[in-house]
Amino acid sequence: MGIVLSSNQYGKAETRIVRVSRHPAGGREVGSERHELTDLNVSVTLGGDLAGAHLTGDNSHVLPTDSQKNTVYAFAREHGIGQIEEFGLRLARHFVDSQPTIHRARVHIEQYGWVRLGPHSFVRSGMETRTATVTYDGDQAWVVCGLSDLVLLNSTGSEFCGYVKDRYTTLPETKDRILATAVNARWRHVSPDCDWLESYSGVRDSLVRAFVDTYSRSLQQTLYAMGRRVLEHRPEVAEIRLSLPNKHHILVDLSPFGLDNPNEVFVATDRPYGLIEGTVARDDAPPPGLAW
Repeated sequence: MGIVLSSNQYGKAETRIVRVSRHPAGGREVGSERHELTDLNVSVTLGGDLAGAHLTGDNSHVLPTDSQKNTVYAFAREHGIGQIEEFGLRLARHFVDSQPTIHRARVHIEQYGWVRLGPHSFVRSGMETRTATVTYDGDQAWVVCGLSDLVLLNSTGSEFCGYVKDRYTTLPETKDRILATAVNARWRHVSPDCDWLESYSGVRDSLVRAFVDTYSRSLQQTLYAMGRRVLEHRPEVAEIRLSLPNKHHILVDLSPFGLDNPNEVFVATDRPYGLIEGTVARDDAPPPGLAW
């Protein structure tokens, strides 16, 4: 039996970086500047001619992960960040184009939201986390954008009936229920050239509007409606992958207290939960290549 080294990669995970962009406000007093805040978590993964490091301990082809971390910080200062997709593309291309032994780079970025309170004061947003994953192989780049933990809830307009019942089924059918989820979505772009902020805002709006507008007979139906709406309204998106946990809200039995409960008092449970996942794609979408 022969034993060989198969696919391998390495990199620096979760480099935290906060960049403050300072814009003069015209006053001379301390604190007169208007600041922009960008808060990121950056993970870099590199692949290429690295067998020697695994097989013989030869590190001559290895760019240290500490150098990768330092590159993230230096690029944030030298080039700025801009949209996270632009920052990811810049980093991925640098690692491949500057290192002869590196043939593939993937940069995954999470962006945390802050809401402005004043010229230089902010509060952390409780909304979703924006993400971008950029892959570059020296010839072609792929961009997958996304968001996580976008919490949505419809207090009516949802039912769940007509499902399979067996000896273990205790769930009653319902024509009126709370439908809640924390959307995790990733979508692949047709090309790496895009107005990234406008596209992200448009995709997010399509997801939210579809959730609001769809009378749901199942979370599966809602998932497809959300994906379909994105593809109908955003031609730059080739496919979207959705993961929707069903955040159950259970009607509380108030009869022991002599009270009725006409769908007004619920207990929100965090686990266990149903998990609905699916991909909605164009039938003529370009092949994914190394995107995922």
